[in-house]
Amino acid sequence: MTDLFETPPRPPLAERMRPQTLDEYVGQDEVVRAIKGLLQRPPSMIFWGPPGCGKTTLARLAARESNLHFQQFSAVTSGIKDVREAIEQARERRRVSGQGTILFVDEIHRFNRAQQDAFLPHIEDGTIVMVGATTENPSFEVNAPLLSRCRVFTLKPLRPEEVKALLRRACEREKIQADDAALDAIADLANGDARTALNILEMAGSRLRAEDVRGLVQKRVLLHDKDREQHYDVISAFIKSMRGSDPDAAVYWLARMLEAGEDPLFVARRLVIFASEDVGNADPRGIMVAVAARDAVDFVGPPEALYALTQATTYLATAPKSNACKAAYFAAKEDVENLPAEPVPLHLRNAVTGLMKAQGYGKGYEYAHDKPGAVVSHGHRPPAVEGRVYYRPTDRGYEATIRKLMEARRKPPLESGA
Repeated sequence: MTDLFETPPRPPLAERMRPQTLDEYVGQDEVVRAIKGLLQRPPSMIFWGPPGCGKTTLARLAARESNLHFQQFSAVTSGIKDVREAIEQARERRRVSGQGTILFVDEIHRFNRAQQDAFLPHIEDGTIVMVGATTENPSFEVNAPLLSRCRVFTLKPLRPEEVKALLRRACEREKIQADDAALDAIADLANGDARTALNILEMAGSRLRAEDVRGLVQKRVLLHDKDREQHYDVISAFIKSMRGSDPDAAVYWLARMLEAGEDPLFVARRLVIFASEDVGNADPRGIMVAVAARDAVDFVGPPEALYALTQATTYLATAPKSNACKAAYFAAKEDVENLPAEPVPLHLRNAVTGLMKAQGYGKGYEYAHDKPGAVVSHGHRPPAVEGRVYYRPTDRGYEATIRKLMEARRKPPLESGA
């Protein structure tokens, strides 16, 4: 039986510590200044930022300080029926009391296109001011018609000193004794996430030292996902570090991915692509190293597979670079798309029947092994593309040797960068 006089459970510390005014809000200074200038007539907005950076709190404060009713729901647990009910309530509230509504949609990127479209007419007629919060890039996750009706504000992870300011405020209010080293440790582990920082503080109890923090939380919170923007941002940094021949940066991003739970086989596949796209024939062993690492990952598995991935990463990062193979393919592709698709020359065709031989298949073919140096450097293409140069090896690594071989067979010789 429920006790009518039972004390309700206390909200989490992160909830209790929400600021009551924009002046109490910590961090996001540029965004806060911009929103303060819009409070007379707030537009619909999208708050884009990582977890724990203050998106929900900012929406609440914008509603409070513009005297609008705040209504919240999550796209994770709500559907189109909930959207319609919320909009009807907003319409009735406006009719009865004249008060507008900020409809806050958490995780708005979880709504599909049709669900997002349901907001459009009600934003247009002023029934609601919609504020959406998302951890994903709205350019990809919010459809264009809705995005065009919203101001997009980008929120960043809180800086360590901002997290510490929140922690000190919480310690004062909650009578928690924590030394400065403990607050530094929490700020470090929280990685810019205020909610995580306050949760750690609440777990710690009323007395807190740095060693206590490390005992409570074993590792820093890493922002990463396997199918959204963080995933692509980090792999992009990884690839560009290798391309720039910076092995230390490449290993850092490799560790960021693996420690955040990235699939090692995904990393291995990217190494194989990189070995051909960015190293190519400047070091033909690069593709062998990358494929060997991919096989090692499959054979050994995590966590020891990290050694093979690190070996391949450092090898490819320090290898001479060439994108000549990639450039060769796309140059040939352009001719395939823009020039006539002429028949294969008769002398290059195999005469597998008497009729084919009678029609001239294979006639005049020059067998390379019967020629000096086993080279026949002409007659292998349709006339429209004869003489076109696609592969232009660099003077780096083994491609310098390939270049010399090609120059010896071509007149005039290839010029660097031609």
